[in-house]
Amino acid sequence: EVQLVESGGGLVQAGGSLRLSCAASGFNFDDYAIGWFRQAPGKEREEVGCISTGDGSTDYAASVKGRFTISSDNGKNTVYLQMNSLEREDPAICCCAAGCYSAVAGMLGFWGPGAQVTVSP
Repeated sequence: EVQLVESGGGLVQAGGSLRLSCAASGFNFDDYAIGWFRQAPGKEREEVGCISTGDGSTDYAASVKGRFTISSDNGKNTVYLQMNSLEREDPAICCCAAGCYSAVAGMLGFWGPGAQVTVSP
């Protein structure tokens, strides 16, 4: 059974930081890139970034470059999303998935249930 589970969501003051974790199981962790996605109320799902678990290379959406960092601990089959300088547009349900891009992740169908990120004034 393929399973991805996020943790670490919560309430953060604007300008603050939060780290999400994505624990993976049921597949070969090193064989797939792991992407982070988010969806704010009333908005389309947005690609945040991804990491190639084989070599640790990362890619980010322009909207989060310089603020968010993705890393992985292959021994724990876990990917992290460090979010700094959270802004008004950042509150969302954040999900991790197998695949860097929305089309690929949707095709694979391996998604976590999501973690809520709430930003207070």
